[in-house]
Formats: sequence, C-alpha cells, structure tokens
Amino acid sequence: MKFVCVSDTHTMHDRLPIPEGDVFIHAGDMTDVGSLEDVARFNGFLKSLMHRYKIVIAGNHDFAFQNSRQMAKSMLTDCIYLEDSETTIEGVRIYGSPWQPAFMNWAFNLERGAELKAKWDRIPDDTDILLTHGPPLGHGDAVPAYGSTERVGCTDLLAAVERIKPKYHIFGHVHEGYGITKNAHTTFINASMCDGAYNPMNPPIVFDWDGAGKSPNNVSTVR
Repeated sequence: MKFVCVSDTHTMHDRLPIPEGDVFIHAGDMTDVGSLEDVARFNGFLKSLMHRYKIVIAGNHDFAFQNSRQMAKSMLTDCIYLEDSETTIEGVRIYGSPWQPAFMNWAFNLERGAELKAKWDRIPDDTDILLTHGPPLGHGDAVPAYGSTERVGCTDLLAAVERIKPKYHIFGHVHEGYGITKNAHTTFINASMCDGAYNPMNPPIVFDWDGAGKSPNNVSTVR
C-alpha cells in the first residue's frame, strides 16, 4: 500500500498536488481557526481524492473538533476520524491523537507531564503507524529561537514511541520541522505542508508499506 501524508494545510489543501496512493493521511490543522465552514470545505476536498482510505486527526487550530465535537465529526463524511482511537487498514494498525504540549490558547492543549503521559499511555503496544499532531522530542521539532534553535517536542511522546516502536510516526504542528528522520525502529515524518510563514511550500511525503511491515520502504517527498 502507498501512504500519502500531509499536515498543517490550514485551508490550503488544494495548493499543492496530492499524488495518487491507497491511504491519505492528514495529521491535523486542516482549518485556519477551526470554523465549521472550514471543516465543510475540507470534507469537500477529501471527496475529491481518489484514495481508498482517508485518515484524519485534528490539530491545535481545529477548534471545531474540541468545542463542537459531534457536529464537526459528523461533517467529515469521507474519512476515518481518529481521536485517541485506532483503525485497522488491511492489517495495518493505525492510532491517532490530536494532543500536544500546551501552546498559547489553542485547541487540544495539555500540560507537559502527567496530563500528556496519560494520553500516550493509551496507545496500544502493537500500533504499526502512530499519528499525532505534535512531534516527539528530537524529531521534526526544531524551531528558531533567538538566533539558535529550540526543541519543542514532547518528551513523554518520545518515551511512548520507544515503548511501542511503531514502523512510522506521522505528525506536523512544527512547520519548520518538515521532513524525515529515523532511528533503529521508527521512521518519523513531519508532513507539515506550510512553512513557518504559513506558505504552502512543502509537498506530501509518501511511503510504501511492504505488506509484512518489516521495514520502512521508499520514503520520499513528492515535488
């Protein structure tokens, strides 16, 4: 199966071409400030895609999924919406969660430490693909800070990844962290479409699932 990954499109989903594939994944921040109108437009975009499966989580901009949860969920008629929940696609177990360390007054904020750890403790050990909005510490989480860079990822999320060892961890949130990193057991994909200035510059990231799921294959950007 071919997976096509994006995140942080901020209503600009159609600004870059979406390649063909079997599974389309969106790791949150589909909206600008979380209006139901933006959710409806996003659902129209999903309907235009020919992928067999479409999997979506919310992000910190997607207030509708926090403040009007049932209404927002009901408007997504053409995808599988995950919120601290999982789905299985042709034997591949995928778990999705929208939370991130508290950041200003945005949606799906939780304090670092016990609050976030309680969310990550719910992730099943046999998860193949982990989908979160925010990054783990040290992967796709570097932001400019006073002439240097600062790592803003979640320490407890990294610990959960070390426990679970998913084949892939897909996220966004930190636009400047777009790209692919790896460790011995997991490929980390920051699929943010927008750059730090909210320009839709970054293409989708694509990978092939090898059937047995033994190792990451052919992970690449599409330009």
